[in-house]
Amino acid sequence: MNSVLKGAAYVLIHAPDMVIHNGATQTTERIVNPDSDYLKQLPEHLRDFDAAIAYPPNQTYIGAMTPAELGAVEGPWLEAKSPSAKRFGAFGEIMPQEEFLLLMAACDSFDLVLLDQNFIDTHKPAFEKHPLMDESIISRIKPGHDIDTIKSVLEADGEGLYHENKLVGAIKKAHDIDVNLSSHVILENLASKAGSVLSLLNLVKITGIDKKSIDAVIDCSEEAVGDMNQRGGGNLAKACAEIAGMTGATGSDLRAFCAAPIHALIQAAALVKSGTYRNVIVSAGGSTAKLGMNGKDHVKKNLPITEDVMGGFSILISENDGISPEILSEYVGWHKVGSGSAPQAVMTALVADPLEKLGMKLSDIGKYAAEMQNPDVTKPAGAGDVPLANYKMIGALAVMRKEIERGELDNFVTKHGMVGWAPTQGHIPSGAPYCGFARDAIMSGEIDTAMIIGKGSLFLGRMTNLFDGASVVIRKNPGAAPADTVSEKEIKAMIGEAMRDFAKSLLDE
Repeated sequence: MNSVLKGAAYVLIHAPDMVIHNGATQTTERIVNPDSDYLKQLPEHLRDFDAAIAYPPNQTYIGAMTPAELGAVEGPWLEAKSPSAKRFGAFGEIMPQEEFLLLMAACDSFDLVLLDQNFIDTHKPAFEKHPLMDESIISRIKPGHDIDTIKSVLEADGEGLYHENKLVGAIKKAHDIDVNLSSHVILENLASKAGSVLSLLNLVKITGIDKKSIDAVIDCSEEAVGDMNQRGGGNLAKACAEIAGMTGATGSDLRAFCAAPIHALIQAAALVKSGTYRNVIVSAGGSTAKLGMNGKDHVKKNLPITEDVMGGFSILISENDGISPEILSEYVGWHKVGSGSAPQAVMTALVADPLEKLGMKLSDIGKYAAEMQNPDVTKPAGAGDVPLANYKMIGALAVMRKEIERGELDNFVTKHGMVGWAPTQGHIPSGAPYCGFARDAIMSGEIDTAMIIGKGSLFLGRMTNLFDGASVVIRKNPGAAPADTVSEKEIKAMIGEAMRDFAKSLLDE
């Protein structure tokens, strides 16, 4: 039987100081043009935590608003505020920077994170009140240090940790000469780890699953954990499962740029369907490097920095319960080596080909989720409305295949698409943010099917010029077989018994 989508959790971490000090665009600018007007103007364009919470796309990401509700709010949403904005939503939460720094310290297993004692004293009480932070995590926060000790770490090639533009901690390098264990890389990896842990904890709360029943975690974030002897060797998944208290789980990392979440979903669904594991979580933390990635364009247009949050998610794939939406792992789409990079070829491989195997038309899918990037971020940067472009390409393919008339294209986009709301964190937008909504929509009968699509730019690694992508269909569960039906196992048993009786009759003769 097919595996099912049991639940999904989504988290955002508001990290304005990390935009300045850890985002790749900003760290590069400080090297090539340290006196740039952009760096001077940047702090004035950062939002406070309340503004980040009230921002409608962020509310949508954590499930406090639906995509339909977001779509009803006229964009751009930069000045819009959700009337009932909240930190915790149906799918997760938005965590403030000060609590996240404490969570990073709790995720540190090698005494590499040093926090100022005054910072700990000020913010640890709020962290301790967090509904998901039990003593197993709180006790991992080690005693703090004085600011002089922290400054000495910076002088020894450490990476600073800041809050409200003040130095409040540092991360030590983990090796004298290994660039893979530099303080900058350790910070990236710890931030991703902490974001994934937060999403795992939220998933446990949302689904009510026993942590001990989790068999495997697949991490599909973009950080490559390793050292000089095995760059990217991993295993971030198992490291996150350890902190989250999933003592019965194994884990492994899957990397495929932005398409990784869909590859991981397909792998998880197949592992559960095969009987190898019962419960598998696909998880990812965020990327500090992508904070403020398009910041220059936003500041130039006098806009706030909307790339001030890191994303994270966890999706639970389990054995078929006869209720939850099924994942059709035998009808996946994938971008083949020979597919080419033309939009028509990509959409044919990812969308049309698997649906053809299913005997379905493109219009038979209730909702498509492809590159759900927030247009408030991409449009000012010149990249346009990415989800809308994808839906138009899918609709155009339906026209070319004579499944709809040309005049129906706009209606196709409206009916089968949706606005984007995910932060531009690379792997985060690629279809995965809709899984929670897809489950709810299918369970409520709003739609019967959804297709989750991820696309990736493999050429960024300079090993190939190839594009990448994968897709998977989720559909309404047909339910458990009626009690009076005969299972395949029972049929085989009856056939075997009949054959034995026939053989016995021959011998009797």
